[in-house]
Amino acid sequence: MAAVAQPLAANLVQSVDWLAIAPPTIAAVVGLVVLVADLFVGDAKKALLGWLSVAGLAASALLLLPLLDGDRSTFCLTGDADVCSYTADRFTLVIQFLVLGGALLSALLSVTTLKDADKGLPEGEYWFLLLSSAAGAALLPASRDLATLIVALEVASLPAFALVGIRHGDKKSSEAALKFFLSSVTATAVSLMGISFVYASTGTLYLTQIADRIQDVDGQLHTLAQTGVVLTLIGFAFKTAAVPFHFWVPDTYVGAPLPIAAYLSVVGKAVGFSGLILITVVALPSYADVWGPALAVLAALTMTVGNVGALRQQATRAYSAVRLLAWSSVGQAGYLLVPIAAAAYSDDAERSIGSTVAYALMYAAVNLGAFAVVALVGRTRPANRLTDYRGLYASNPLAALLLAFFLLCLAGLPPGIIGLFAKVTVFSAAVDAGLGWLAVVMAVNVVIALFYYLQWTTLLFRAPEGEPAGHRVPAPLTVAIALTGVIGIALSGAPQLVLRFTDTGLF
Repeated sequence: MAAVAQPLAANLVQSVDWLAIAPPTIAAVVGLVVLVADLFVGDAKKALLGWLSVAGLAASALLLLPLLDGDRSTFCLTGDADVCSYTADRFTLVIQFLVLGGALLSALLSVTTLKDADKGLPEGEYWFLLLSSAAGAALLPASRDLATLIVALEVASLPAFALVGIRHGDKKSSEAALKFFLSSVTATAVSLMGISFVYASTGTLYLTQIADRIQDVDGQLHTLAQTGVVLTLIGFAFKTAAVPFHFWVPDTYVGAPLPIAAYLSVVGKAVGFSGLILITVVALPSYADVWGPALAVLAALTMTVGNVGALRQQATRAYSAVRLLAWSSVGQAGYLLVPIAAAAYSDDAERSIGSTVAYALMYAAVNLGAFAVVALVGRTRPANRLTDYRGLYASNPLAALLLAFFLLCLAGLPPGIIGLFAKVTVFSAAVDAGLGWLAVVMAVNVVIALFYYLQWTTLLFRAPEGEPAGHRVPAPLTVAIALTGVIGIALSGAPQLVLRFTDTGLF
């Protein structure tokens, strides 16, 4: 009996590559340190917790550099070293860079927001939740089995619910958190049901093994496998805010603290799309005839509804600037879905996925920059109406010029060359895959988006009504705006660097 038990026990022993798992681990450890330190740090020194969190996220991002030498895997099966739960390949590193960079910029915005709140937000809890969510988001692209994938997804999502509703006594914040919570819990439940069906059909949770086994599923389990694939896709459609699962986005962005809205718009999307890529392209390539058409239709609906929603925003309505960015993010999610759908039809799926990752990097930099300027204006104009941006150039020329640049990047117009480059890349992915109708829908939506982006841009340079409001720019906010501006301008000067960087290495 003991002789039989020993080999079984030995099979459970897995080596750990600590360097490979360092980026999400450091973020999680610093989060715990901040939570404990909050008990002992006086109110006068709470700001130190913010700078410790910023330093932790910067350290996590820097630890990606030693991993560039080659692919590393850990938590592998002892009997099969090629089947692992965690893989740090090029795809993983690019998404982790996006996630940790986005979290770092959101943290810089948060330093100013917490200071302006004057103890209205609990600092220790805020930083712990942000770091915990960032750790889960950084873990997800490295996940190569369904259990780790779902755990990472929930570690990224659960703290985000609390962050959205962290303003105590604020009805708008509580309503936003409730809508976000209900939609995300529904997505998780549907995903878990789908994953359980896939596991029942294949007998494994590892993505590469699922890809092999699901092609030879017993005839009696074929319907179960198909149902599992569909339910899993629906669950991740919620996470990516794809239509018709987008209804929570505008109210959540308005009710959340502005840095958290920025975080969700970039890091939340990175989480959803990286999970969707792993599920479709890595685990279920043989079901491309199911998820390909479904994602193509979702992409068309999402970009259309998002852009029409942004177009309908009234400039005088309270929080209309944030709402426009929220609806815009739904439209951008549609563009991000296009290359994933194209991967189902393309002979070069890796190139298609690279187009999504390239677009995500562009979107992350310029969208965070736009949110940074919105946070700046919101310090003196809490209602954050679009009309509050009229004459911004007269009071703060640099902020106005950078916001104009960010909006032109999102629209895909010069001098925002990186935005134009990213849209052309996505457009080419659709055309090369034979999805001409989707390319036409995308072109129409780009024209629709031009109107509301240019409308906001022209407001910046109009004559102000009355005395222009001055905007004092704190150092953390200055750094965030400057970093996003430098990245956007540098990439516009050399957009080809993005495609080199996004060679995913998934296959």
